[in-house]
Parts: sequence; C-alpha cells; structure tokens
Amino acid sequence: MKILIIGPEDRYQKHMPEDIPAAKTIEKVFLPRGASDEEIIAKGADCDFLSADPMTKVSRKAIQGLPHLKMIHSEGVGFNGFDVEAAREAGVYVCNCKGANAGAVAEQAVLLILGFLRHVTEGDRRERIGKQMQMKEAMMVQGLKEVSDCRIGLIGFGDIAKATAERLHAFGCELYYTSLHRKDAETEKAYHVTYLPQDELLAVCDVISLHCAVTDDTRNMVNEDFLGRMRKDAFLVNTARGDLVDNEALVRAITEERILGAALDTVYPEPTTADNPLLHLPEGYEDRILFSPHIGGATASSMKRSHRILWQAVQDMMDGKKPKNIVNGL
Repeated sequence: MKILIIGPEDRYQKHMPEDIPAAKTIEKVFLPRGASDEEIIAKGADCDFLSADPMTKVSRKAIQGLPHLKMIHSEGVGFNGFDVEAAREAGVYVCNCKGANAGAVAEQAVLLILGFLRHVTEGDRRERIGKQMQMKEAMMVQGLKEVSDCRIGLIGFGDIAKATAERLHAFGCELYYTSLHRKDAETEKAYHVTYLPQDELLAVCDVISLHCAVTDDTRNMVNEDFLGRMRKDAFLVNTARGDLVDNEALVRAITEERILGAALDTVYPEPTTADNPLLHLPEGYEDRILFSPHIGGATASSMKRSHRILWQAVQDMMDGKKPKNIVNGL
C-alpha cells in the first residue's frame, strides 16, 4: 500500500510515531504544498491514502483521478481545503485529527487576549526606541484592562473553545458562549460558561473569540452586521480560520472606531499577501491589530498528537478497520 503526502518530508519524519507499524512500512510519496491536480493524479495514481495539511486543495478532479484512494486524512483539525462531497461520492473517507491541537490553540487565544490588552506590540516598539517611560506613563493614565475585568464571548463551543474556557476561567473573567446547539447544564457548569444567543453575546462582551469551522454558513460571518453589534470598546480574536472574517469590513470597523481592534492568528488568504488590507491600517491605527503567523497549533506536542492520529488511521485501514474522526458522513 502507498500514501501520497502533500507536505514537507522532514516534518513527517520528525513527528512519525515509532510504535505504529504502518508509519514505517507503508511506501510514501511526497509532493510539495501547492501541487496541481495533474501532479497529484500523476504521483498518486496507485496510492491508497492521501495526507495533507488542512489548507491544501484536494479537488474533485484530483479525487476522481485517484482510483485506488480509500482515505484522505488532514494533518490537522481543519479540512476545508478538501472536497468532502466528492470524496463521499467516491466512497473515500475524509478524516481529521480532532482535538489534537485544542490545548495549543487555546494557549494562543489566551496569548492574543493578553497581548492585545497589554499593548505588547506597541510596548515592544517603544522600548526599542527609548520611549519606555512615555509608554508607561500613558498606560498609567489610560489604565490597562485585566483579563479578570473582561466578559469574554466564545463563538462556537467545540474542543478548542472548551480548552480556551478552561484556561480563561483561572483568570477570573466572565465567560459566555454561543453555538448552533446549546450544551447541557452539566457541560456549562463544568466549563464555567453561560450561553447567550449570538446577538446578545456580541452586545455585552469585551472580547469576541472565534472557535468555529468554515462552512458556507460561516464564511465571512464577521461582516458589517456582526461587527456593528459588537461594543465599541471590544476586540476580536481569531484563532480559527481567516475565512470567517470579511477583511474589508474589519478594517472599516477599526478605522471608524466602531470596535477597538483585533488579534489574529489566522488571516485570509493564507499565505498572507503583501496587499492584504489588514496589513495597511492608516497611521495611528497600526497597533489596533496584533498578528501571529498561524502558529497556534504548531507546538511540538500538538504535531506529535496529530501525526499519531493520522498514522493510526492508516494502520486501522490496513488492518481492515474503519478509521476514526470521519468528517464526510461515510
């Protein structure tokens, strides 16, 4: 059996589990990220499995051109680059690494909240140019908000949102969430969260943190209407997917001072292009967005967990078992 891997060989070698036989015995074929449909079909013609990071495009054409394909596995949790419907029609499992990066991304969400509240970017820059005291004195007048002073709203309440709630509870803040389906009372109590419909959550929370998947219903959900319902002194945190945010609408909301700003680990499109409007806020607004380069889930432990899940799914299928974490309804 063979597996086509779209991604760097050194990453797969580094995180390969030693105790799952399939990881060592199966023949591996590698392609770089960004490979065309034609390259995928040519290299993967006789492959049984395909692995790729969530942002890699695995199209209907590519899936139909791989006659032996049995499973497409995300290297991470997302799978929005894969044509899951085409895979389902072809009888090909699409699986992900559910939960593998929850703790890591939750830490990144907390980091971004703290970083924005404490003006980390601006503080670093001013320290380097000899304006430490001016910054310090300005902050002592303006006042820095503590996390414990905040009402934090989580949009979506899956594995990452739950891990984020666990970590934020220790700061003593008020935690709210909204999701398609309200959780049971026991879950809400366990995670110290209160349910609110989205409009109510946006109206009362100081921090809005995105934790939902990209679908046709959620793409660009952070639009003019969404941002218009936020508080003027609130800011947005996105450790989910950049596709959730209308970039132009976010820029307008910040520069028109309808919201305070944003802290973003994910930006659409990825990789971030030089002409992205989020990178070019007018003078005086530069520090209203805090960026990190989509590294929330890139910890060593998270990568090891993800690759263990991936190779265990391959092993299960080689042993005639059904893989876990199927996301396309097969």
